[in-house]
Amino acid sequence: MTLGDLSGVGPELAVKLLANEENRNKADIHLLASPAELKRFADEVGVAIPVADQAEHGKVVLVGSKLADVPVERGVASVAGGKRVMSDLLDCLELFKQNKIDSIQFLPLNKSALHDAGMHEEDELRWFAKELGFTGTTSELNFSGHLTTSRVTSHCPISDVSRRINARSVYEAIRLLNEVISANGIEKPRLAVCALNPHAGESGQFGREEIDHIAPGIKLAVNEGIDAKGPFPCDTIFIAARDRQYDGVVTMYHDQGQIAMKLMGFDGGVTVQGGLPVPIATPAHGTAYNIVGQNKASIGPAQQAFDIAVALGRRTVAKRAGQQHE
Repeated sequence: MTLGDLSGVGPELAVKLLANEENRNKADIHLLASPAELKRFADEVGVAIPVADQAEHGKVVLVGSKLADVPVERGVASVAGGKRVMSDLLDCLELFKQNKIDSIQFLPLNKSALHDAGMHEEDELRWFAKELGFTGTTSELNFSGHLTTSRVTSHCPISDVSRRINARSVYEAIRLLNEVISANGIEKPRLAVCALNPHAGESGQFGREEIDHIAPGIKLAVNEGIDAKGPFPCDTIFIAARDRQYDGVVTMYHDQGQIAMKLMGFDGGVTVQGGLPVPIATPAHGTAYNIVGQNKASIGPAQQAFDIAVALGRRTVAKRAGQQHE
C-alpha cells in the first residue's frame, strides 16, 4: 500500500484503513512510509496503528520510501508529490518482481503532478505496463457496487476510437473483464457489450463497427464459453446493468462507461489496472484538495479497493503455487 500523493487525502485514507483491525487481519500489509510519516498522519486522524519489522498477524510492516519525509505541500499539485508517487510505485513493482508482495493498492494520485514529475505515458496503466515490460492486453476496469466495466479504448482522442476497435480488441476486453470478475467471486459473470454507434448502428445505417468488429469479437468470447451478449445501444444497456441483469459491461471508449458508472455511484467507485501481471487497485476519486487535513475523507471507495486488492492478491498466490507445481 502506498500513501498516494501526500498533497491529497491519500495519507488520511491509508491510516483509516490500517486502523481497522479487521483489515489488518485480511492480509500481510506492507506500507511505503516512514515511522514519522505514519505517526504524523495517524495523529491527525486520531488513530493508532501497530507495526512490526516483518509480516505479523494484525500488524503493518513499514517498508519505507526512498523519498520518505521529503516535504510535500498539501492541497496543491506539485512535482514533489508526483515524484513521491512514482518512486513508491516503482518500489511496489520491484517488490512484486521479487515475489514479496501479491497485489498493490495505491491511494489517490494527481495525474498532472505525475506528468510534471516525468511520466510521459497517456496514463498510469500504460506506465505500469512499460515498467513491467508487459506487452499484453490491458484495460482500466471500474467497479461500482455490483457492477464492473472494461474499455476497448481508454485515454485517447474520440477521433481515434473507431480505428482502435477490431474483433481482437473487443474480445480481449471481454476476456479480461470476465477474468477479473471471476477472480472477485462470481463464477460465471454475465457480460453485456456496448455498441459504438447510436441505436447500435441500425443494421449499418449509422456505421459498420457493430457488424464488422464488435459482433465478431463477442462471438470469439462466446466460443470460449464466456457469457457475453450484445452489442447493445449504450443509452439503455446501463439500465439493465443497474437492475442486476449483468455483472459487467464492456464499453468502447472512456466516457461511454464512466458517465454511467459515476452517475450510479461516484462515491463508491474503484479502478483496477486490469491485465497486468500484478493486481493494482485504487479508489476512483481524486486527491480531494478541498478537504485535505480535515478528517472528512470517506473511507468507502478506499475500503472497496482494499478488499478487491486482497481478493485479487489471493489469486496471485494461487497462480504462483500453480507455477511451482508445473
